[in-house]
Amino acid sequence: MGGLGLIGSEISKGFLSLGSRVLALDINYEKGKEMEKKLTAAGYDLIFCPFDCAEVDKLENKFSKLLDKYGCPDIYINCSYPRTTDWGKSSFKDIKLESFQKNVDIHMNSYAWLARLVAEAMVQAGNGGSIIQLGSIYGVAAQDLTVYEDTDMHENMTYATIKGGIINLTRQMASYYGQYNIRVNTLCPGGLRGHVSATNSDQNPIFIKQYSNKAPLKRLGRAEEVASAALFLASDAASYITGATLMVDGGWTAI
Repeated sequence: MGGLGLIGSEISKGFLSLGSRVLALDINYEKGKEMEKKLTAAGYDLIFCPFDCAEVDKLENKFSKLLDKYGCPDIYINCSYPRTTDWGKSSFKDIKLESFQKNVDIHMNSYAWLARLVAEAMVQAGNGGSIIQLGSIYGVAAQDLTVYEDTDMHENMTYATIKGGIINLTRQMASYYGQYNIRVNTLCPGGLRGHVSATNSDQNPIFIKQYSNKAPLKRLGRAEEVASAALFLASDAASYITGATLMVDGGWTAI
């Protein structure tokens, strides 16, 4: 889910490089088909399917069709980042109740319901499995407002609420689905190098400097570093890890 984004594309490529069959789900049809054509020509087993997780009322029907066509996955990773067009007005002073409710519905609720649908399919298949959800440092710790000074960036009430919910959902699912040999974990990235989400803009250099100065490793992370952690959690090397919140944050939440 979210297989074409900054993190999702690197995770897709990582699993493909190890010989996995990858079903990449995303809303960007043209980009998805282009990626599918390029990687299949290189010998990788990638299938792209358009999928909009923001259509919460249609999730069950759409997921059922994928199961019928491709069967139950052994590994499910949700990297999606659905949000409304007014996402930029999610600070405490600007946010509207309607926007808050809509974003919780299309982001946290879609994560929760899709994870449940996948887990129940895994139960029926009887082979166990691994579910990995994308959280954030801001689902574990509050946002440090000083890294936004002298930029047009600000805190985000909705994001922190959503990511915190996803992290505890993972724990609850791990508690219940462990009896079926289904592992459920959360990956929590810190700040990453790359374009600003939903835009073609680069990150503000002031933010990069201020964030890096506060991180113990003195830099932002890279999407491939998150992908490596996903590969670990999905592998037999992590066979006794479930309900965990794995921080990939350069030490940000350690201090």
